Amino acid sequence: MTDEPDGPEEVDGPGERTDERDGSTDDNGRGRVDDVEAEPSEGVFLVTAADDASAVLRDVESGQVHTLASNPGVEVDDAVEGTVAPEPPLHVAWSLVEVRERRSLTVSRSEESPTSNARSIAADQPVGELTRVERAGTGELHVLTVPDDGTEAAVGDLLDDREGLLERAARLGVARVEIRSAPGVVVVRYLP
Repeated sequence: MTDEPDGPEEVDGPGERTDERDGSTDDNGRGRVDDVEAEPSEGVFLVTAADDASAVLRDVESGQVHTLASNPGVEVDDAVEGTVAPEPPLHVAWSLVEVRERRSLTVSRSEESPTSNARSIAADQPVGELTRVERAGTGELHVLTVPDDGTEAAVGDLLDDREGLLERAARLGVARVEIRSAPGVVVVRYLP
């Protein structure tokens, strides 16, 4: 056993620690906030809140939330593919430093019935099952088999999860989410 410290910090006195890398300390023996530098983050983000002064973006893959120090012109329900970077000196607010693509997302309930193909998929699977079907081109369909008397409740639950629908749309690279239903079947269509 040795008396040497395990890491770069050593105790100088009661309640004070010095970081051997640069000598910085705080009153509680921790490194300063500005010693921690957040890295830029690249990805697809859903705008969950926006006003004239700022906006809040959530990474649709990691779930990390980024509060922007200013609003570069994004609106709620936009999907933004780009890069955010922390603003110095505290690195608690972010800036949208690159936008590769921006699209407005919508969620709607269609009065149209599911297609015959979707009804056939639903009939071939047990209640409670979900089948994902790739669309020709961009997007996909989610076919859910539900009890006949639970169709409206299932549609209501989906519509209540608006942000979840929008996040999936952003991940899939589409702009529209359309929900169709008939007794026993609910189809969520992710469309360009």
